[in-house]
Amino acid sequence: MKKYDYLIVGSGLFGSTFAYKAKQAGKSCLVIDKRKHRGGNIYCEEIEGINVHKYGAHIFHTSNKEVWDFVNSIVEFNRYTNSPIANYNGKLYNLPFNMNTFYQMWGVTTPQQAKEKIEKQKAAAIESMKNSGITEPRNLEEQAISLIGTDIYETLIKGYTEKQWGRKCTELPAFIIKRLPVRFVYDNNYFNDKYQGIPIGGYNRLINGLLDGIEVKTDEDFFKNRQYWESIAKKIIFTGKIDEFYGYQFGKLEYRTVRFEEEIHDCSNYQGNAVVNYTEKEVPYTRIIEHKHFEMFGVEVDNCPKTVISKEYSTEWKEGMEPYYPVNDEKNNLLYNKYQKLAEKENNVIFGGRLAEYKYYDMAPVIERVLKLSL
Repeated sequence: MKKYDYLIVGSGLFGSTFAYKAKQAGKSCLVIDKRKHRGGNIYCEEIEGINVHKYGAHIFHTSNKEVWDFVNSIVEFNRYTNSPIANYNGKLYNLPFNMNTFYQMWGVTTPQQAKEKIEKQKAAAIESMKNSGITEPRNLEEQAISLIGTDIYETLIKGYTEKQWGRKCTELPAFIIKRLPVRFVYDNNYFNDKYQGIPIGGYNRLINGLLDGIEVKTDEDFFKNRQYWESIAKKIIFTGKIDEFYGYQFGKLEYRTVRFEEEIHDCSNYQGNAVVNYTEKEVPYTRIIEHKHFEMFGVEVDNCPKTVISKEYSTEWKEGMEPYYPVNDEKNNLLYNKYQKLAEKENNVIFGGRLAEYKYYDMAPVIERVLKLSL
């Protein structure tokens, strides 16, 4: 007899949501996590009365009412709207690309003026490629310029992207930028989704609500005692690296990772916004997150006398680092497909999440996928 219906490896959003759903269905679960805390990459730590996103900014957004109602049934979400700013050599630009951006870039004030400026630069770029015998963009740089023109590419895309990927834009595949969102309205809301916010009190409240009444063991590495863990449950929900699950038998998948430098400042407001991207290549970090702005608004910001910021440095993943972003180029996708074929033959293992499925996931689609799973 197995002690549990499900062993859930990983207490991030996929694992915690699955555990909640299984408990609601009357199933017995054990959740294990190799970290010393619950929550995976959405874990927060309270510092100076501020919920600090320890693994980078997480902003929940969705147009799926079922998902939004589900998370709000666990914890109420606030009205945070993601409106990042780009800093290029000390000059600020609104993101995503919209009429505010175009006014800051060129001084244009009407959609028609902005469209004419962009179309003129796009046409020049495409003509230049044709004259060089290039019929289709061969790399990210050519793709981006053909979509948005040179000014925005050079100012807001090139340096940031090269820092993020650790290689020149001319060395990155064109498909990374299939399209660029451009709005000819004065709207700084980064997401188009109907619902958006942060859990009031931080993401730990969401995870603790999902795992309420469920047995959880942290600081437990599945691979250090694999035979035992596999023996105690009828099925395994695995949210770790799929290549590691199969002993790297076809080789190791590649990732990008992020290093964080956290600073506490003796001021109530460091940069006036939650997210500021630094788009010139000479600044080594990609962005600065000021965590209090996710949950504090108006006078609340000034009433909290200190602030916490995180500088983010993107780097190539190596063994021992946290894997963040799958490198979904042709080589890695072909390798993942080999592991996926093995996974499809499993009767007692369900793979879920960005590491197990080797793809970038926003939070809402993770929950949506779990809600659709059959127990």
